[in-house]
Amino acid sequence: MPRHSGGHPRLTIAVISAALIASAGLIGWFSVRPQASAEVAAPAPPARPPLVAVTDLPQLKAHLDRWGASGQFTGAVLVAKGDQILFRQAYGLADRATGEPLKLDSRYRLASVSKQFTAAAILRLQDEGKLSVDDPLCRWIEDCPPAWAPVRLHHLLSHTSGIPDLMARPGWGTRRVTPATPQELTEDSKRFRLSFAPGTKVSYNNAAYNLLGVVVEKASGQPLHDYLRTAFFEPLGMKDTGYDDDRSDVVMGYANLVGGIAPQPNANLSIIFAAGALYSTLDDLLVWERALHQGDLLTPASYAQMIADHAPADTPDERGRPHRAWGYGVFSNSIGRRVSPDFADRQIYHTGSWSGFRNLMTHQPDQDVTVIVLSNNYHQRDAVFLISQQAMAEALGYPFPTTMAR
Repeated sequence: MPRHSGGHPRLTIAVISAALIASAGLIGWFSVRPQASAEVAAPAPPARPPLVAVTDLPQLKAHLDRWGASGQFTGAVLVAKGDQILFRQAYGLADRATGEPLKLDSRYRLASVSKQFTAAAILRLQDEGKLSVDDPLCRWIEDCPPAWAPVRLHHLLSHTSGIPDLMARPGWGTRRVTPATPQELTEDSKRFRLSFAPGTKVSYNNAAYNLLGVVVEKASGQPLHDYLRTAFFEPLGMKDTGYDDDRSDVVMGYANLVGGIAPQPNANLSIIFAAGALYSTLDDLLVWERALHQGDLLTPASYAQMIADHAPADTPDERGRPHRAWGYGVFSNSIGRRVSPDFADRQIYHTGSWSGFRNLMTHQPDQDVTVIVLSNNYHQRDAVFLISQQAMAEALGYPFPTTMAR
């Protein structure tokens, strides 16, 4: 732009034209919905900011500099307000045996953060007219047990099916370390009676999400992780996200055991193939969060179903904490109440923990703030949670929390 008024009219017209073209491009960055016509070119993946460290939250930086140096936190943190990155940094080692440091684009095992991807796949297939969340589960499962007749896909998505979870069954110790196919997992689930009538209670359920993975495969005609790749990851440019098949270059996970910090190389993610088997990076997850919460992945009706509270009205508070909304693959609650000083903003979030990893991804919709905390140490639960709420509070302009509220 000219420094003074009276610039050449052709230059002014050119600048305005360029601005209009750029604005048109911005509108399509995060859209990955199916095109109305096969002749319309697929939108380009979202543009990304440079992959560099950003430390524009000074209180969070000071805290993480201390905890990173002392080993109280190992992992990576990203904070964004809209498209603006406020904080992006990594701390600690990707592999203690070699001394390789964690990088800004290191891949982490997501564990149950993966559930929202399976839920989104079901909802995308609903948007495409291939299924409905009101479908009976038995429409999609061969030789369906009679006890499952009242179970709907909605019940699986909202943890209200009554089908016993993997960890609530006899023989969990053996199942935990034994590879299994989706069909074998389905047959295992058929062996157990319902724990409660569908829709009458909530009970967190990995087995339900594995069944949803089978439904995605049958409705789409593709293996679950192929469908996630072609429907979401490739259109969004999420090249560092996928199924953790032990060949995915995921950093080593660790646990604090009696003898010290020990690697956890044996994940056996086959038994949570649709409930917790994905890996990703900070920036890939930010692209996902932006697309999901901006409405570029699902219709408004399906997105509303995803973030609604599907828990029965008489669901009691958990451990004395305020009621959390049980959505499809996500929760919603004022989780800032669990730190001190506290704050009450509603956040849409999910945690993840499995075989050496501990994660939390949360979004505050009113001011469009996203916080992603990924740790390669299973026993850093409280650290991950406190960091997430410190980051959220500082990004929102609230007093910086210093401790967990007990």
